[in-house]
Amino acid sequence: MIIKNKTIVADDWTVLRLQEHDTAEDIIVSVGKVIVPLKVWRAQHETLQQRKDIGVWLTSDERAEDLKDDVQKFSVIAIDFPKFSDGRGYSIAYNLRARLGYKGELRAIGDVLRDQLFYMHRVGFDAFAPRPDRKIEDALKGLSDFSEVYQTSFNPILPLFRRTQRKGNSTVGTLND
Repeated sequence: MIIKNKTIVADDWTVLRLQEHDTAEDIIVSVGKVIVPLKVWRAQHETLQQRKDIGVWLTSDERAEDLKDDVQKFSVIAIDFPKFSDGRGYSIAYNLRARLGYKGELRAIGDVLRDQLFYMHRVGFDAFAPRPDRKIEDALKGLSDFSEVYQTSFNPILPLFRRTQRKGNSTVGTLND
């Protein structure tokens, strides 16, 4: 189960993780919907690009720009959070959405906790695979921790002062746009 578009749904994708003895060139990617590591995508590009059921995932030390030529080929891109305190995935997600224009599913995988979901959603994530040792129903509540945000981000794009209409005398105590 994952959280997708603020709903708990069945996960029909498999995340391929290389074991210590596996190599990106030699690993066999099974049939079906598989999210492969970026290094497997690169090593087996000729074969994998023919498939419609392939997604890719990035580690926190890889860059969104590593996918610039292929980004629109994927219906799902995942970003791995190796530990909850590693925030580099937020920047990767934002860059995929804002700079590369990625419109497909953007999924957070790895050490994903309830406290992070609201902020992950702000930078463009729309799917989350919380840690399996946590209740997914509790994690879902993390998306509604706050009713309003002040700063701009990918979601929402406009800051609060641009999204609200003030009442009263508009010439006193207001900032000009």
